[in-house]
Amino acid sequence: MGNSGIFASHLTFTASLLSLTFCSKNMGFSLKFRYCLVAVMLLLPALSYSQDYFVKSRATYYGSPDCLGTPSGACGYGEYGRTVNDANVAGASSLYKNGTGCGACYQVRCTNPQICTDNGVNIVVTDYGEGDHTDFILSPRAYARMAQSDSAAHLFSYGVVDVEYQRIPCQFGGRQLQLKVHESSRYPDYLAIIVLYHAGKSEILSVEIWQKDTKEWTEMRRAYGAVFDIANLQGGPIYLRFQIRYSAGLRWVQAPNVIPSEWKAGVAYETDIQLY
Repeated sequence: MGNSGIFASHLTFTASLLSLTFCSKNMGFSLKFRYCLVAVMLLLPALSYSQDYFVKSRATYYGSPDCLGTPSGACGYGEYGRTVNDANVAGASSLYKNGTGCGACYQVRCTNPQICTDNGVNIVVTDYGEGDHTDFILSPRAYARMAQSDSAAHLFSYGVVDVEYQRIPCQFGGRQLQLKVHESSRYPDYLAIIVLYHAGKSEILSVEIWQKDTKEWTEMRRAYGAVFDIANLQGGPIYLRFQIRYSAGLRWVQAPNVIPSEWKAGVAYETDIQLY
């Protein structure tokens, strides 16, 4: 279990003890007590998910001749994963979450005050990677930006450094959500999509597509990383909806008729929505 998991478990255990104490003193072991305990248990996932605190960890960096991200990352972003967020990107281990963590943003700062800045760097998760007990493998550019202006070389000499991180909202300068038809798609019967410029702090749990022949929503498969696909399409307009998780819980967001009937592989289609 990573540091974030340990902290969340500690938070859950502590909050449960406090709630049990409060409820037992004021209500006794009664039906009201059971209602109180259920309410606390429902609240805890939201408390753990919000992660408005820093978690201690370690970080390293990967080799890159241009100091940018990699177009072959496990999230499936391609060129977007190489340059998004001014190439301040990273591979994550436990925070990858089997692809659900793709596109999440974190503030990462190393903890050596002699060579590191107070703010560190804000990164986007675009890949999966495991290092020496690390949560992040940063692009060289992102790794260097944790250092003070004259200490980057010194920081690189460490290879692996102690850091602390927290989840932050992604910001893309007001850009709207884009749905890219993945290059592996084959018109007209096999469609794979990936979401770009996903702002805020929410996570995409699933994607569904409206099937006009059966008149029902069908769940798309998470092929890998952040790539969702479906075979045997019937043609016509593409209507999608996303199940997202955010600090207040779950909700569905629809994106009707964003991808045209005659879609093309490799093309990104801009929406007028955001999945905050």
